[in-house]
Amino acid sequence: MATIKDVAKLAGVALSTASYAMSGDSKVSAKTREKVLAAARQLNYQKNGFAMDLKRSRTNTIALILTDLSGPYYSELIRSIQDVALSNSYDLIACSSMGGKDSTAVRYLLEKRVDGAIVLAHNITVDLLHAAAGARFPIVVMDRLISGEGLINVVVDSEQGGYSATHYLIEKGHHSIAYISGPANSYDNALRYQGYLRAMREAGLNEKTKWKLSGNFVREGGYKATKMMLVQGELPSAVFYANDEMAVGGMKALEEAGVSVPDDLSVIGFDDIQLAEYLQPRLTTIRQPMYESGSLAGHLLFQRLNGDEVNDFYKLKIELIERSSVKINS
Repeated sequence: MATIKDVAKLAGVALSTASYAMSGDSKVSAKTREKVLAAARQLNYQKNGFAMDLKRSRTNTIALILTDLSGPYYSELIRSIQDVALSNSYDLIACSSMGGKDSTAVRYLLEKRVDGAIVLAHNITVDLLHAAAGARFPIVVMDRLISGEGLINVVVDSEQGGYSATHYLIEKGHHSIAYISGPANSYDNALRYQGYLRAMREAGLNEKTKWKLSGNFVREGGYKATKMMLVQGELPSAVFYANDEMAVGGMKALEEAGVSVPDDLSVIGFDDIQLAEYLQPRLTTIRQPMYESGSLAGHLLFQRLNGDEVNDFYKLKIELIERSSVKINS
């Protein structure tokens, strides 16, 4: 049976464009729409029972689309949204966005195989979200600001978190501070980096390019980025890892190199995953409300599914958690 992806391929258009055309959206030109419809006729494509039909019955299922399903941050998010789904007698499908336009996640969105979705996946494009969301198909987006019908934004104040982490290190006497970043296309990482730069500028400090390294928000990435920092010789007095997973990997690399935390080098993270307080030394970090943000996203989605009005933007606060991985730099 042909799918919307097959139609898009035959028509030579993007998946989102094919979806727009099949739903009669005015964003698509008449010429492109006819090309898509011709492809659909040639393939005998029929929109399935879950797709874009205003009379479609509910599936009693919502989707949670994540960049990655592994790691403690995502586990906590899945748990929080699962709790809300169960309380509303709904099933939750959690899936990865890996695979881009060919992924199962994209099909869930464009073919409306669920009743609504929560998205925390920077590789799900803005165009795709605009194509999928609507009055009858709400989407809560958790990693960027995007306006449009059916779209709700739930974000954490990552810029303030990045500022607070860096300002804390500066207050402790650290003037050479490395930044280990997440993915270049991550909205959250960009905000944390902006906060880092704001604190550095306020203190009259300049970042060093050699101390801005990418760890891709994963433990192995933090380990490798720290190894790269170590082989360059000169070390900063402190490192701000843009999430705790990278900090865990980084601290392992430092331990292997005989660099003591915090005696030789101070470390701060971001997230406050459960492991943070069990590390040696215990990790100073920025706590973001992982369970609360997921729970809020779930409640907002169900409010929209029930026809209630909600705001289109919510921002949650962060908190500095002081432990023992940072010391005063005299």
